[in-house]
Parts: sequence; C-alpha cells; structure tokens
Amino acid sequence: MSDPLFSEPVDSTIAGVIVYPDRARVTRHATVRLPAGDHTVPLGPLPPAVDASSVRVGGRGAATVLGVDVTTFHAPRSADPEVAALEERRRSLDDALRELDDDEAIEKERAEFLHELGRRAGTSYAKALAEGTAAPGAIAGFGDSLAEQLAAGKARQRAAELRRERLHEDLNAVTRELLAVDAKTAPDRLVAMVALEMAHTGEVELELSYVTHGASWESSYDVRLDSDGDTLTLTWFGLVSQHTGEDWPATDLRLSTARPASPVAVPELDPWFLDRWRPSPMPRSVPLPPAPAGAAYMMESDALIVGGPAAAAPMARAAKVAEAVATVEQGAAAATYRPARPIAVPADGTSHRAVVASLELPARLDHVTAPVRDTSAYLRATVTNASEHTLLPGPAAVFHGGDFVGRTRLKPWAPGEELELALGVDDRVRVEREQTRRTATKAALSATRRREAEYTITVGNHTPRAAHVTVLDQLPVSRDEAISIRETRFDPAPAERTEMGELTWTLQVPAGETRTVVFGFRAEIGKGVELDGWRE
Repeated sequence: MSDPLFSEPVDSTIAGVIVYPDRARVTRHATVRLPAGDHTVPLGPLPPAVDASSVRVGGRGAATVLGVDVTTFHAPRSADPEVAALEERRRSLDDALRELDDDEAIEKERAEFLHELGRRAGTSYAKALAEGTAAPGAIAGFGDSLAEQLAAGKARQRAAELRRERLHEDLNAVTRELLAVDAKTAPDRLVAMVALEMAHTGEVELELSYVTHGASWESSYDVRLDSDGDTLTLTWFGLVSQHTGEDWPATDLRLSTARPASPVAVPELDPWFLDRWRPSPMPRSVPLPPAPAGAAYMMESDALIVGGPAAAAPMARAAKVAEAVATVEQGAAAATYRPARPIAVPADGTSHRAVVASLELPARLDHVTAPVRDTSAYLRATVTNASEHTLLPGPAAVFHGGDFVGRTRLKPWAPGEELELALGVDDRVRVEREQTRRTATKAALSATRRREAEYTITVGNHTPRAAHVTVLDQLPVSRDEAISIRETRFDPAPAERTEMGELTWTLQVPAGETRTVVFGFRAEIGKGVELDGWRE
C-alpha cells in the first residue's frame, strides 16, 4: 500500500545499538507529522543483513501501529533536466548508429550488384567483340562508369567507418556522464512500511528496532602485575566489529553477554608407564620415530621469556591515571555494558575497542616447574574474581609492570571463582635436573632383574624476595604384574603423590639461596620380561 504523502522513505537516525556476540540490535528514531486517518510510512533505510522477522515499531504520539512489513523501495527515475538531456542524446546516437548500419547494408548490396553486373557484362561484351557487333569505345565507357561507381561506394564506406567511430566516441562519453549522475542518485533500499492510524493531526515519534547479522564483539584483556607482586590489574576490553552494510555513528553503544582461542600454560605431566615388551608384527613400512616427549610442550611454552618484574629501574611514584569504564546492568542470565563514551563503528569489519571494566585483584604468586619436561620456572598468580563481573573467555596480553612479556588466554571466570594465571617464564628462578645414579643388574636365568635411577633437582632463587616453588616430577607406573616399582629415596618427602606416579614438592627458597630435591626408584623386572617404556 502506498501513501501519497511519501514519495521517498522517511530518513531515520541510529539512536542506539546493542551488540551481542554474534549479531546486533539497532534502534532508529524518526519524527513525522501526519493528518488524521490511516497512513503507510516508509521508514528506513534498513541494512541488507536485517532479520525481517525482528523488525519492531513503537514510539510516542496519537497513533496506533497497525502493522509493519519490510520491502524494497525502488528509487524513481530522475527528473533532472541534465539527465533527461543526456538520455535524449544517447537515444539520438543509438538511432544514428542504427541508420549507419542500414546505409552500410545498402552500400554492401550495391557493391555486390555492381560486381555481378560487371561479371555478366564482361561475358556479353566479350562475345559481342568476337562477333564484331560491339564498339570498343562503348565497352570502355561502361567499364569507366562501373569503376567510378565502385570507387564512390568505397569512399562512402570509409566515410561511414569514420562516422561510426565518432558516434561511438560520443556515445561512450554520454554513457560515462550518465553513470556519474546515476552514482549520485539514491539506490534501491530496504525500508520498513509502517501502517499507522492517526487519531488526529499531529507529530508522532517513531522508534524502529531490528536485529542484523554481521556484527559481533569479543573480549580481550590486559593483565598487569605491579612491581610489588601482590596486586594484579586486569583491564577488560570489548572489541566491536561489523560489516552489516550500515555505518554506526558515535551513539549509545552497549555490549551484551546474552547467548552465547599459543596460550601460556603451566606444564602438566602424563603418566609414565612401564610395561612388558611385546614384539609387534613386522610392519609393511617402517614408521617414523615419535617426537620427543617435550617437543610439543616446548613449542607451546616458548612464547613467554622474561627478565623479571624487577628488571626496570624504579620510577618516581605518582597517582595513577584514572580510566573510564562501562556501567553494567545485570540481568537474570546476562549482563549489558554501556561504555563511558559513544563509539562510532563503520561497516568495514575493523575492530573498535571499548573499555568494559578495570579490576584490581589481590594476587598470590608462586612458581611452578616440571624439570622432567622443561627446566623453566613459570610465574603463576592465583587470583580470586572479587568483582561482580563474569569475565568472558578471550586473549590476554601479560605485562610485568610496564614490560610486555607475552600472551595467554583467560577462561570464563565467574564472581568469587579462583583462577590460576600463567604469567610467563621467570629466568631469575633457575632449575636443574640431573641423574645422579643409574644401575642395572644383568639378566639371569632365574633371578629378577633390577634397574635403579636417582635424580637431583636444584632450585636457585635469584629474585630479591623469597620464592614459593612447586616442583613436579614423576615415578613410572607399571602396567604388568611382572614389573614392580619401588621408591628408594625421597629427600624431602613429596607433599603430594598420585596413583599415576605424579609427585609434587612445595619449596620455600629464600632470596639468593638454593634448595634441592632428591628422589630415586627401582624397577624390578620378572624373569623373561623385556622392559618397554624406560627412559633416563
């Protein structure tokens, strides 16, 4: 249904955007003045990625919304005199080219006729000359006349070709001018056709909202450990991007959590199994040997190499610059954040960052090392989320004071939940692991064979304060009743041990001092059993 009051869609302005993790809800405002009665107001424009079923209309005024539909508004033909003159010129050039095509066709038929006439006349004149009934002068005159007509035809063809070139040049120029003018005219647009019933003449404020795809936001973080090492400052950013087909101006932008990845990680130990060696069938091709046990871990752990939080020279302390953060509205199952300032987001797919929250959380620091895999000592912070925010998963840049040391990734983090954050390698805590004893009895016909090993782990603390260091190692685990594992030495005794052989020591290492861990074990192997899985 059309309305004579509106030959063009009523332009509306974007008044607010709520961005979800995979879409956005856009709200537009428009004000129209209407007489009493029923009207259909074309309201727009809508983006190409709009979800037509999500379009809703509300507002203020003496009006009743009877319905809303999404349709395409086709731009009318331009009434600009310049455009009309150009189109008339193009039609004239097209007519001239068609007329030239007709002239060339006629000229071609004339040339074919003259050639055929000359061929037939030549045969007749040759016969007449042989019989003596034709005058040679008449034959020569006929030939001259035929040649003149053919030459005139060729001249007309050359003139026609030249005229065709000029007509095409003129037509191309007119076409370019028309394209330039068309580019300035409004293209076809999606609009919401809003049916209204006005109780009386007056203004009505319309609010149009719709969901569009092609928009999203994700979390990123800065994790900064202060120089004292007991406070972790976490800044939460929302990265907003969109390619919906419409630019969002600097307006009321909100981020909603409704609906719903080389990280740095503390090494984890896999069980160390000893088993009876069982020969396998001869394979058709010899497989490549497996990668060393620590290879994959080394690729994961080489991202963070730091010199330590105390490497930089101390600076005069001053009050920290305040950072504006978003206000939060907590819902039943999601939260909505409103950044402190309006943010413009063009539809070019680039990310635009808004500060969501800045949290100062008390941190408990320690070091973790698993020298059986890697002798690096990882700085770890145990932090409780004391805020009201449920932090979403996302990448995090890790800083020690003002120094960037690497990247990690945060998992979902609920209020009150305790989380362990890997903060990189601390080269000031030095760890060494050395095999200090290795024995093996020879095979005997009736005796149980033995293999023994003993390791010494040394932890040196070169930081200016005492370090709490968690050391992880392991004993092998037997998978065969003919193989048994006996520990021979623990100094000191591990604080924890599991059925899968994992050992945990917790060491307090004063600044400038070292501590050692010594442990040993023995594998007893039954008669006739070949041991598989042993490593030094």
